[in-house]
Amino acid sequence: MASSTETETKPFSVLFVCLGNICRSPAAEGYSETLASEGVFRDIVKKRGLDSKFQIDSAGTIDYHEGNLADPRMRAASKRRGVEITSISWPIRPSDFRDFDIILAMDKQNRDDIMEAFNRWRFRETLPMMHTRRLGNVLEKHDETEVPDPYHGGHKVLRR
Repeated sequence: MASSTETETKPFSVLFVCLGNICRSPAAEGYSETLASEGVFRDIVKKRGLDSKFQIDSAGTIDYHEGNLADPRMRAASKRRGVEITSISWPIRPSDFRDFDIILAMDKQNRDDIMEAFNRWRFRETLPMMHTRRLGNVLEKHDETEVPDPYHGGHKVLRR
């Protein structure tokens, strides 16, 4: 049984997931008025002095970009907003379902892919039931239910 000190100090862990883990999810490790991503969430948590209360990361549903930095356009757009994104792409893996308290998918297809992976892996490994939501469904200031993918859209989505 975990001691009460361990329970009190265990950070809440959040994993942001998009397709390739080079645009939306590394940017989403946080949230801003125009972009949702890991980097922005991490920045907000840091500015509020809550670093020790959160474990924040991002992943992709595919491994095509594994080991790469975030897309240069996303890094530039985030940097213009004062957020530096330094994460390295990696695909979601079975251990993520044990290691993270919540997984936030950028869109419906990402969520479907995450759940498909979960259902495939749970027969080989003991995995807890997962809290997986679409990020758009938890944002209060927007009517959007999906975070648009800027990868093929050039700078249009990145400039919002």
